[in-house]
Amino acid sequence: MRHGYPTPRDIGLKIPRDMWEGRFEEGFRRALKGGHLTEIEYFRRSFRLGFRAAKLYLREVRRHRGILDFPMRGRIQLRTLWPGD
Repeated sequence: MRHGYPTPRDIGLKIPRDMWEGRFEEGFRRALKGGHLTEIEYFRRSFRLGFRAAKLYLREVRRHRGILDFPMRGRIQLRTLWPGD
């Protein structure tokens, strides 16, 4: 199933002049599809800011739809006791 993801311009974002527009949109698109920053080229400023803008956009969309963010998972240390030990 294909989804039509919005572009930064569709949601009213203005891409700053000092950003590479294509790279900004690539970062935006990658974040909407649920990607992670794994490649060295993903850490360029234009890509990162597009990625971050999409994550913030998704957070707002989820809030308006009533989907809450769960708290960060904590670490739990468990110890088991076997009978006879």
